Amino acid sequence: MTASSEHDRITAESGHRNPEVSLLVSLYRRTVPTSARRAVAGRLSPQLRESVKRSLASSQVLSERLADRRADRALRQFPALFSGHERRLVQVKGHPKAAHVREFPSPLQAQTEALRLVTATLAEAGIDYFCVRGTDVRTASVGVAEADRRAALRALVKLCAETAGYIAVHRRRLRKGPRRTVPGNSAAAKRQLPHTDIVDVRWYFTDHRGQATVGERYGCTLEFWQPTAAGTLAAPRRNKCTEEVAADTPRVQVPLTRLTQLLPVDSDSPGQVQTLPEFAQPLTEDVSFPVDAVYTWVDGSDPAWLRRRAEYSGETYHVEAANAARYLSRDELRYSLRSLHQYAPWIRHVYLVTDDQTPEWLDTSHPGITVVSHQDIFSDASLLPTFNSHAIESQLHHIDGLAEHFLYLNDDVFFGQLTVPQNFFLGNGLTRFFLSRAHIPHGLPSPDDVPVSVAGKNNRALLERRFGTVITQKMKHVPHALRRSVLHEIEEEFKDRHRATAANRFRNLDDLSVTSSLHHYYSFLTGRAVSSGIRYDYFDMAHPHTPTRLGRLLAARNRMVFCLNDTVSDEADLETQLAVMDPFLRAYFPFPSPYERTGTATGQGSPPPAA
Repeated sequence: MTASSEHDRITAESGHRNPEVSLLVSLYRRTVPTSARRAVAGRLSPQLRESVKRSLASSQVLSERLADRRADRALRQFPALFSGHERRLVQVKGHPKAAHVREFPSPLQAQTEALRLVTATLAEAGIDYFCVRGTDVRTASVGVAEADRRAALRALVKLCAETAGYIAVHRRRLRKGPRRTVPGNSAAAKRQLPHTDIVDVRWYFTDHRGQATVGERYGCTLEFWQPTAAGTLAAPRRNKCTEEVAADTPRVQVPLTRLTQLLPVDSDSPGQVQTLPEFAQPLTEDVSFPVDAVYTWVDGSDPAWLRRRAEYSGETYHVEAANAARYLSRDELRYSLRSLHQYAPWIRHVYLVTDDQTPEWLDTSHPGITVVSHQDIFSDASLLPTFNSHAIESQLHHIDGLAEHFLYLNDDVFFGQLTVPQNFFLGNGLTRFFLSRAHIPHGLPSPDDVPVSVAGKNNRALLERRFGTVITQKMKHVPHALRRSVLHEIEEEFKDRHRATAANRFRNLDDLSVTSSLHHYYSFLTGRAVSSGIRYDYFDMAHPHTPTRLGRLLAARNRMVFCLNDTVSDEADLETQLAVMDPFLRAYFPFPSPYERTGTATGQGSPPPAA
């Protein structure tokens, strides 16, 4: 039986391994100071550095052989682990794991299934427990009194034996987190379990292809609360609500949405969960309002759309506005939706705004997504058709049914890690925005300016006249947290300029960038937004170092959001960029989302390129 690893094993279609996941390259980055690595990089050409890294990456062949031997040994040692219904052997960081097949594996699915398994097992064994509001969004937490430790561990070991569960134990004063997971009924697990206050329980999940897994970082944590001299139970680690509770506190039932921010606030959560009153009350930080997502998308290869664009193309003012790279479909939308499903499951509904176009792979019958025509949001039909993203963005708040709070994303923006709504909104409804280090150029708009600078200058002049202050910074290319009421207010406050932007069929010297900049500054100046930080990266697909940087991101997965952008490439460069982008996206987001029609997922039947 063969399998591929979530991070280490999967190769690109070209046959080249990602050198950034090589053990030797990783060791070099961890042990050699940054200043020394920069000095080396300054003396070697990029081509030579890449060649050296690829030579080091050949060590992966040995790792793969070792992984195969481990898999054979695991099959002989734990045959029942891999023989259950709908289970597959997969490799996770070079170690064989038994994974359960699911249609849409995701961090939320892994976490909620783990919580259900643990709590149902404790209840069946007659062990009292309570769910805890923990600080790590990746895991659900369940508390048990120290007096019930032995019974709880016996039930847990039995559960793992029956369901291919794994554990990772936190030792007291352990600083570097849990070790690798081991089968929950293994001798190694049984030796460690009696000596820990915190037990991470994991189940691994894959899809029918079995080429990637989820579950290593997402699951359920069992906490043993210690008795105190005062007759209370003390928490073994920090949580969001309390350090200790009365031992005889009555349990209460609450919706799972009360304990996690990963579910939409008005969703039908997976049943009720048992907890304590201390964890059952809403917190000031909780986002208690629904949040939607809005994408704008165009199929630049559609002949009808190209004919319409050609009819009006004489109005363009800048080469970037007409650049074919702006309209080339690299299937980014498919993968951005995958990233949203994986890492922003708290989104209530997705709206896709198009010029009466629909991606052929999109399942428009899915209740969580709605395709919206430009005609539905432009009250003045004479302004259509439009090929100006600034104009389209200025009308998003007219989407019927859109929540007051929503994220606006371009299809080249992706979630790279698990997020919660608090990353973009405050509990009181204020929005967050993320300033770039790039400055808005001084002076008036010029035909020599790129469109983002033109709109930034226009925004600056508008806000200076209204508030007497000057803005200087652009915004990062991230999901933009917006409020419909603020956008309506901007449309009314700056009626003439807003109308002029909506009327520009192509990007123009008097455009405003309403959603990506003006909203944020206007909200801040009226007390409805705050500047925040986010782990983010921007990749210019035309830059020669981008393939190497993408390899590093694929290995580290250490950015909450990232953007793969290209505005200046010639058409001759696009095929080369696609050869880099497609394997990267397939590797980072291997699981189809529920928004894709069955049978249209990319890469089915072939090894996924990645990791």
